[in-house]
Amino acid sequence: MTDQPLNAIERMATVKQERLNARLKQRYNRERRFKAYGIASITGGLAFLAILLITIFSQGIPAFQSSFIKLDITYDPDALYIDDASDPEQLRFADFDNAVRQSMLERFPEVSGRNDTRELMSLISTAAGYTVRDRLIANPDLLGQTETLWLMADDDLDLVLNGTIDRNLPSDERRVSDLELEWIDDLLANDDIERRFNTTFFTRGDSRDPETAGVWGAVVGSFYTLVVTLALSFPIGVAAAIYLEEFAPKNRLTEIIEVNINNLAAVPSIVFGLLGLAVFINFFGLPRSAPVVGGLVLTLMTLPTIIISARASIKAVPPSIRDAAMGLGASKMQVTLHHVLPLAMPGMLTGTIIGMAQALGETAPLLMIGMVAFIVDIPQGFTDAATVLPVQVYIWSDSPERAFIAKTSAAIMVLLGFLALMNLLAVLLRRKFERRW
Repeated sequence: MTDQPLNAIERMATVKQERLNARLKQRYNRERRFKAYGIASITGGLAFLAILLITIFSQGIPAFQSSFIKLDITYDPDALYIDDASDPEQLRFADFDNAVRQSMLERFPEVSGRNDTRELMSLISTAAGYTVRDRLIANPDLLGQTETLWLMADDDLDLVLNGTIDRNLPSDERRVSDLELEWIDDLLANDDIERRFNTTFFTRGDSRDPETAGVWGAVVGSFYTLVVTLALSFPIGVAAAIYLEEFAPKNRLTEIIEVNINNLAAVPSIVFGLLGLAVFINFFGLPRSAPVVGGLVLTLMTLPTIIISARASIKAVPPSIRDAAMGLGASKMQVTLHHVLPLAMPGMLTGTIIGMAQALGETAPLLMIGMVAFIVDIPQGFTDAATVLPVQVYIWSDSPERAFIAKTSAAIMVLLGFLALMNLLAVLLRRKFERRW
């Protein structure tokens, strides 16, 4: 009689144990699947990031090299239409392109006819004449003499050498004709073409010709813009965070301010550009496409980020620090400035640099204030017309010239380098000023 209930209890226990084991197995299977999904998503994200970086670098590396053609330039007074190389007025109207043209025709004496001459001159950059001019200005004694110069080649020649233009395609499907390919082969066979590091890319501003276009103007414009942004956003953001966290009364007004600050951090950046256009340019009359206006617009955009990060850093300071300082007789201001602020400064600096990195990569708000203009000259001040690196990337990516594809990728590489340096600076500053308690 007693064995039957015991067997029933054992069977029920066995069933419960089997159900428990089944549920545990399902739970473990879900955990393994979740882990697998997480690993797959991370792996996929890293793979796409690697593909993106490889694509950018593979397309951008050719922009760091440029081709030069060796020519014997004769500074013939009759061809240049000058007789005094020290006269700035004569040099201003001298035909240095004619000197380059005569040198190319001497190098290829078989060329005749207007069309063939035009194709021959398409191998040399339009900046070659300026190089010859600069040489004569620096050495007036060269007038009437001949010297060998390495002059910059056209971007199409670069595209042929780096394989971007497939020379095996039919002539009507490529920009370079068969005759131009023969001249290029002749120059290569005689070592009259040399590949060099493209210093022009890092020393000049924008240009209509890809081979002479550079990012230095955009780099300087970005520097001036970020200086204005940092000079305004950091002190204002830190002061606002200290006031809201340490001194502001907790009432309806401060709650509305806090909600608006959090909402402003999510506002699309182009809205700040419209605000800058309406207020700083139309109302105050500040110059369009100037770093000072760009800095003001980016200050409005980065302030919410800096205030939020600064408040989080202040909240992270233990209350015991405040209580100990006030127990020793320190005032509220002394507690904040001498104890709370130094301990919160690493987080504030990190948030500020992250906000500055975000500002460095912004394009939309700067387009609204005219920083999309074609700027050739290097800006010399905060009120000069300028552009910035993201806008330069946007301009080049919209250009129909194939050589600007490499320029665009190279400019992105420079921008990524700046962002990496700013994030590295954030880490170093955090380690330097971080205090443990």
